[in-house]
Amino acid sequence: MIRATFGQLFAKVRKLRTHLLFSQFGSSYFTTAWLSNQISKPRERNILLMGPPGAGKTCVGRIVGQRLGMPVIDIDDDVLERTWGMSVAEKLSEIGGDGFIEEEGKAVCNFTATGSVISLTGSNPLHPDSMQHLKRSGLVLFLDVDTEDIIQRLSRMKVNRIVGQDAGVSMREILQYRKQFYEKWLDARVLCGTGDSVEDVADKVLRTLGRYEGSESEMFISTRSQMSSDPKFFSDVVIEGLAPDGGLYVPKKGFPKLEPSEWLRISSMPYAMRAVAILENCIHPMDVSPVELSTMVHRAYGQNFANQLVVPLKHLTDHQYILELFHGPTASFKDLALQLMPQLFAHCLPQMCNYLILVATSGDTGSAVLNGFQNLKDSDRRRIGVLIFFPEKGVSQIQKLQMTGFQEGNAKSISVLSDFDFCQRSIKQMFGDPSLMGHLAVEYATVLSTANSINWARLLPQVVYHCSAYLDLLRNRTLTFGDPIDVCIPTGNFGNAMSALYAKQMGIPIRKVICASNHNCVISDFIASGAYDLRKRKLLVSNSPAIDILKSSNLERFIHHASDGDGSLVRDLFLNLERDCFFKVSETLRQKINLEVQAGWCSEDDCLRAIHEVHVTRGYIMDTHTAVGKVVADRIHDKTCPLVICSTAHHGKFAPAVLKALQCQNIPQDPVDQLDKLCTIGGREQMHEALMKCMKDSGDDPYVVCEADFSKLVDEVETMIQDSFLRVQ
Repeated sequence: MIRATFGQLFAKVRKLRTHLLFSQFGSSYFTTAWLSNQISKPRERNILLMGPPGAGKTCVGRIVGQRLGMPVIDIDDDVLERTWGMSVAEKLSEIGGDGFIEEEGKAVCNFTATGSVISLTGSNPLHPDSMQHLKRSGLVLFLDVDTEDIIQRLSRMKVNRIVGQDAGVSMREILQYRKQFYEKWLDARVLCGTGDSVEDVADKVLRTLGRYEGSESEMFISTRSQMSSDPKFFSDVVIEGLAPDGGLYVPKKGFPKLEPSEWLRISSMPYAMRAVAILENCIHPMDVSPVELSTMVHRAYGQNFANQLVVPLKHLTDHQYILELFHGPTASFKDLALQLMPQLFAHCLPQMCNYLILVATSGDTGSAVLNGFQNLKDSDRRRIGVLIFFPEKGVSQIQKLQMTGFQEGNAKSISVLSDFDFCQRSIKQMFGDPSLMGHLAVEYATVLSTANSINWARLLPQVVYHCSAYLDLLRNRTLTFGDPIDVCIPTGNFGNAMSALYAKQMGIPIRKVICASNHNCVISDFIASGAYDLRKRKLLVSNSPAIDILKSSNLERFIHHASDGDGSLVRDLFLNLERDCFFKVSETLRQKINLEVQAGWCSEDDCLRAIHEVHVTRGYIMDTHTAVGKVVADRIHDKTCPLVICSTAHHGKFAPAVLKALQCQNIPQDPVDQLDKLCTIGGREQMHEALMKCMKDSGDDPYVVCEADFSKLVDEVETMIQDSFLRVQ
């Protein structure tokens, strides 16, 4: 009951926040019934079409107005020229560019209309006062048309200069300069694909308006939900993490599917803009506005990544490509999610509570969470704490040093004398304990949440890099859109593999996802047999500790996906797993699973051998997890299409094993010396400088080691809350 109460509280807070934002900002935020009110009561708010010259605002506006039965106003024809008594071209010639923007702004500020489709000029967004005036009257839709399309259209219209374009400035440069103003004022983006017609764009405008009318179609349900279950908003699931019934949240109606022309358009963008374009389709603007989302994304994927491409795709051999996911601040793929997820979390939080993020890690997640939440602004850090549990003997020495360096303020890591599965199971048990949750809420005004991949905001950003890998192959002309690829992923908790399947749902032509395991091969056994059997299975320590996992949380999302959303089946299977350490799916479902997913595993010797062979033949150093992927891919893949192998961590994080694989004699004991040794072998260009700096800065920091006792972990949680939120500031 306590959990349900929290869910209801979050929903009420969200509705209250929506009401307050609507009252304060007007058209920037809209209730669910906004569009239907617009159509039934057309004399209320406007639809404003914004974009550069040549975007088709006038033509699109006429089509949209006709379909909605709303008056159409063109600012150029119906406002400026009538106000001035001369053509726009004549006015521009008379007073010049700077004067034109000012005079245009004054005319627009004196203009009012309601219930109309209004086509703005390309230069309206350059005048702040006039845009604030317009924005108060309705919803601003940015017709985001490809620059090359714009230039071709303007050329056909014999337009060779636009407002604000000084001598010596190319059309491409002025269009790029103006885009920052369109991004500033938009309420929603209408992403126009390469070569889209005016009718295509009008259809997209209407679909964008429909998102506001049908926001409930973008809500979330539990993987164990029944028909009567109460769906949640994005902001709710980010905060709650785990559903009250023990399931994981998934989109009620799946992922939106982008059109091929839109993917072609996105392929020309840098990574951060790709992420914005993709995530805008997955996060309702009522939860995170496009402007706020863009700010978060560009902050997440900026100078904190060592490679300006963020996730470079490198050709390894023949049909194989390596997707390097380790250029973030903690040298693992977890950074791609955890540089963004804390910002989303802080944005969605109600203001009246403190929040403690609990995380179980098999290595990489811990340091990535600590780093990501550390970068929040001070006001957010004061009410958000982070507590990491990691297995004392289940992480590498370098991974441990990355985590134990965080022992002050609202971030702390604790070692547990058990394995990852115990840590993860204990956290789930805390979430499922209503008396504990109620006690923490009443005594400390604190709510627990999680940043593991069970949290939707952790999983969602990972979809982007799977899309980006395909778009890189497209941009490099390795393939044309529609040609399939396969993806091979070192797999433990199944989150990375699940995000690839979600990328496929969005329209990326991924044929097969290949899951690669080490000797903890419960996933590969399940994919092959349909039986998930933990009976008498012991977790074995390996050289690839990030996938040393037996109970794979995100497998629940996969079975929900493969079973077409059968919540009853998912509930029964995972309750059986909790009770009997075993479940088996039907043969029909197993065959359906195999249509999308293949799996295999490799031994420790094969893993190290692969590292050595790739270095000898290609001069490239893989980490142990990437090597697991390479071995399994070589065995399984049929070589009929390109294969992307996800490199999930930098090889320096597992230096002793990698040095052993490279047949290095006298491996140093000190982590810094180990990294230096790798530099002499692979060259400085293959080293991760942030990882090296972290090791040089780390000392022999003391840290808490906890017994494998659930009650002791609960005590550590309560102590953390007291230290974080009750201390004198």
